This record gives sequence, structure tokens and C-alpha cells, in this order.
Amino acid sequence: MNLANRLTLSRILLTFIFMFFLFCQGLWAKAASLIVFTLAALSDLFDGLIAQRWNMVTDFGRLMDPIADKILVLAAFAAFVQMQLIDAWMFVIIVSREILITSLRLFALNKGKVLSAARAGKHKTVSQMAVIFAILGFILLKEIVLKYSTWNPAWERIFRQGIFYLMLITLGLTLYSGLSYLWENRKIIARL
Repeated sequence: MNLANRLTLSRILLTFIFMFFLFCQGLWAKAASLIVFTLAALSDLFDGLIAQRWNMVTDFGRLMDPIADKILVLAAFAAFVQMQLIDAWMFVIIVSREILITSLRLFALNKGKVLSAARAGKHKTVSQMAVIFAILGFILLKEIVLKYSTWNPAWERIFRQGIFYLMLITLGLTLYSGLSYLWENRKIIARL
């Protein structure tokens, strides 16, 4: 197994470590969750760069890289639903898009067709990662304030509204990327 594929698999392991720390109590646990998520996100960047630069692109990597990405992102959003930081309907939209597009790609691959990732999908992924980092930053900031002072309920409302609006933008990009992906590949999909 090459280095790029090991980084892909490490992202799945890091997802579980991230979740463990996220649900632990205390400032250091929340800081650790942010650090682990950052490492997982960086592994996504580096596994692709390494695979392309050193000609390590494999069928395993093509299959597992997007799955590892989805495990990381969906785990974070599922945790935020449980922590009541985002609404469940938002998570359902994100999961539905990911299942639909990934299923189509796998089905097409099984038929010998490759449905490449679209540019809108990359914007969607960046927006999802950005909102996850923003929410983790909010969680960490709240822990820091609680450790040294008193948390103001007005701040909570401001942060929750900010998260809500960031999620709306992310959902818009998620829906747009899914619909544009279906439209761009409609001829291939119609022949499946």
C-alpha cells in the first residue's frame, strides 16, 4: 500500500479520534478535536498531491479517497446535530446529496464509466470544511471563555445565528453542486 493510500486510510482513523475528543468534556479535549480534524483535512490535501506528483494513483485511492472525505465530513455534521448546533434537516440534505452522487459514481464505475468530480463539488467541499472549522472554532472559543470567565447568552445567539447562515450557504452550494453534477453527466447517467 502506497503513502497516498495510507493517508486516505488515516483520515478514516482520524475521524474516530476526532469524534472521541469532540464528545469529551473540557478545553483540552475540544482543542484536540480541532487539531485532529485539521490533520484529517490536511491528509485529504496531501494524499491527492502525493498520488499525482509521484504517480501513485490507484483504483483503491480513487474509490476510497472520496469515501474517506465523506466519512469525515458527515461525522462532523452528525456530531453537530447531536450537539444541537445545526438542524437535522440540514444534515439530511447533505447526506442525501452525498449518497446520491457517490452511488451514481460507483454504479457508473461498475459499468466501466468514470464520472469525474465537478468544480462545483470542490466548492461544496471547501464550504463544508470551512463551516466545520467555524463551528469547531465556536466550540473551542466557548470552552476557553467558560474556563476563565462567564459565557454570555447573547454571544451564544450571535454564534448560533452565524452558524445557521453559514450552513445555509453550504446547503446552497451542496444542492447546486449535486444538481449541476447530475446535469453535466445526464447523458452518461441516461445510458446507465
